[in-house]
Amino acid sequence: MRIYERVNYMERYLKETPMLNFSDVNIQHLISDRGWKDIDIYNRIKQIYNFVRDEILFGYNEDDSISAAEVLSDGYGQCNTKGTLFMALLRGVNVPCRVHGFTIDKKLQKGAMTSIVYKKAPKNIFHSWVEVYLDGVWYELEAFILDKEYLSRLQSINATCIGVFCGYGVAVKDFHNPVIDFERNNTYIQSEGINQDFGIYDCPDDLLKEHHQEMSVFKAFLYRNLGRHLMNRNIRKIRNVD
Repeated sequence: MRIYERVNYMERYLKETPMLNFSDVNIQHLISDRGWKDIDIYNRIKQIYNFVRDEILFGYNEDDSISAAEVLSDGYGQCNTKGTLFMALLRGVNVPCRVHGFTIDKKLQKGAMTSIVYKKAPKNIFHSWVEVYLDGVWYELEAFILDKEYLSRLQSINATCIGVFCGYGVAVKDFHNPVIDFERNNTYIQSEGINQDFGIYDCPDDLLKEHHQEMSVFKAFLYRNLGRHLMNRNIRKIRNVD
């Protein structure tokens, strides 16, 4: 591919969309306050990744389709919504990125979900990770989903667990040594629970036009107004365990 063709091709991974609304005033203030445009590309990715992972806490928003600005306002999110904010911040500092859609087995949510929510939840949970372009390589980044404090609490609570772990929002081969830091490498935290691959999309807007969480209208209503609040309360309890 010629250089000018590659430039035009990569522009699709830098576009603003209704969900990736990086021109929002609060997102622009954040980018400016953190000085992300003033550092090299690698450190832009690394610092934004760490911000989304640890300063946007793990939790469940109203819907997967909310915008990046709404996720930032909430201050918490899960795989899909934190990914939306991550992508908006990356594109806001001119870093190409895209989204990869999947479903995961609900088993990995057991514990994070309360028993009644888990029982009523669909078997397959809509999931995604973000792929970021740096120096000719697309990196698969997923481990921004769980903030370090929450993951550390889980590891402490399950100190005797060795090797594979599935539950509480985690599905990894090595529970006490997951690869969660970005150092020009892929990062994963739920990948072992993937059971269906929807492929790669330019943006979450496009992904959600074709795939989304399969749930009845009644169950969606219960999730928005009750289920997610129970789940978030449960996550807060785990995070605050002494």
